[in-house]
Amino acid sequence: MKPYTLRKKIDKSTKKELEVYPKFLSDLLWSRSIKKREDAEEFLNTDYENHTHDPFLMKNMERTVKRILLAIENKERIAIYSDYDCDGIPGAVLLHDFFVKIGYENFTNYIPHRHVEGYGLNASAIDKLERENVNLIITVDVGITDVAEVEHANTHKIDVIITDHHLPNGTLPDAYTILNPKQDGEEYPFKDLCGSGVAFKLVQGLIKKGDFDLKVGWEKWLLDVAGIATVADMVPLVGENRAIARYGLIVLRKSPRPGLMKLCRKLRMKQRELTEDDIGFMIAPRINAASRMDRPDEAFNLLRTRDESEADTLSDHLDKINNERKGVVAAIVKDIKKRIEKTGDDAGSLIVMGNPNWKPALLGLAANSLMDTYQRPVCLWGREGGESGGVLKGSCRSDGSVDLSVMMEEVKDTLVEFGGHRFSGGFSVTNENVHHLPEVLTGAYEKVRSGESGEVLAVDKKLWLDDVNWQNYKHIEALSPFGIGNPKPVFLFEDITPVSVRQFGKSKDHLELTFQNGEKNIKAIGFFGNTESYSKKIEEGRALNLIASIERSTFGNFPELRLRIIDIV
Repeated sequence: MKPYTLRKKIDKSTKKELEVYPKFLSDLLWSRSIKKREDAEEFLNTDYENHTHDPFLMKNMERTVKRILLAIENKERIAIYSDYDCDGIPGAVLLHDFFVKIGYENFTNYIPHRHVEGYGLNASAIDKLERENVNLIITVDVGITDVAEVEHANTHKIDVIITDHHLPNGTLPDAYTILNPKQDGEEYPFKDLCGSGVAFKLVQGLIKKGDFDLKVGWEKWLLDVAGIATVADMVPLVGENRAIARYGLIVLRKSPRPGLMKLCRKLRMKQRELTEDDIGFMIAPRINAASRMDRPDEAFNLLRTRDESEADTLSDHLDKINNERKGVVAAIVKDIKKRIEKTGDDAGSLIVMGNPNWKPALLGLAANSLMDTYQRPVCLWGREGGESGGVLKGSCRSDGSVDLSVMMEEVKDTLVEFGGHRFSGGFSVTNENVHHLPEVLTGAYEKVRSGESGEVLAVDKKLWLDDVNWQNYKHIEALSPFGIGNPKPVFLFEDITPVSVRQFGKSKDHLELTFQNGEKNIKAIGFFGNTESYSKKIEEGRALNLIASIERSTFGNFPELRLRIIDIV
């Protein structure tokens, strides 16, 4: 596991500034670099009206809204062209619902097939939309790098409005307009919206300028899907994203969408108690499973439909293919572990492996699992099922010991293309160069790592078992939703002794430790772990130091507090 360090104690000036809050809460605010009372109030009392921005502060919003309103007035055929993941699909649903609500029927949704068409705009899709008499394409979560494809649309006299949040890569497409808070010259106050977040701002702009018979604030009902995307796409949950995610969860808990309601029942989740973890671990994987294993429009239809029977069928199907996805990923992981055992390379610098039979869409998940197991970066490659050409695609995941974007920049001459950030990346490579990949990536890893200190786990506070109580949990909950930019508080419990150690679950692949604290027992859970999964081996009756977060469990229909194991040291 990663080395850890205790955060510095709150300094005197901040302690005085935050003295209106309980000490436990003020310590956690301090560890989130919140030092002023007004900043703490804004963080703890995030308000939708005050903490979301005027959409017309975004570059090109005025021109974009005018073009769409003109299309509506002239009854032009509009296509919503979205990405196939759990950012693009909710954004597609969001725009779909807006057009339905205003009674505009001359539009269509288009989601490219991941394995056949690949990521982004493509010429054949544009040709198809032209045959359907489309005059205007609005993208969601794609398009910022699709220079040639936008030019192709222009030659067919189709206007393209790009809404995206990915970093521009040099030359911008010659689109009618571009909405992207990361483009040059952008003065929008918040830069880190996800794709659906940008689409939501567009809907806000359209409602503000359009003459629609809508109740004031109707667009808030779209925050359920905007919130799902914001949490699932792992953008920083601060600023406007915090407002969208927080209010998104409020709407999600009472969302009337039959697909979401059916999915919650199927997965035994209480809709009124949904959390960001439920989105990240239960809802988003099933939406993403559609494009990874089958057709992305099935996830779109799950969120879009108002038909109970269709919702029932689709929730069944997405759960089924998600289980199939788990099986395929598990098989890939098992295959790689066997190879590692065979070569004895279980303590090397990084893992680089591939197989032309592996689906690239699943390799990020497999890499993530292996990275958790071996605590080192993993790069895997495979080939799309329908491709027989000379390009292979891959995914990388890092434990933080190296910045993947910097590492891949070192080997750019070996790769066809690449992209990503510190912890996650993707690449493509030719059949000829794939044989050199382990050697060149290992060399780049060693070079880049030598210039970095690596990631250290920051522990918020030392606690005693007595501190695992509902009052403190209430303070923790006030900081939610948690994610990138606002991690869950992490605590150190020193010298505590488990009175019980057991494996549980159908396959006995989860770990449960029980600690006695006076007359009550406190459980600590480690999913997909065992007594040897952590930095120190666990034995019943032997004292240990536990790094964990505190969470609320409703298993068995009554709420209780438990610890989620991060490491045993």
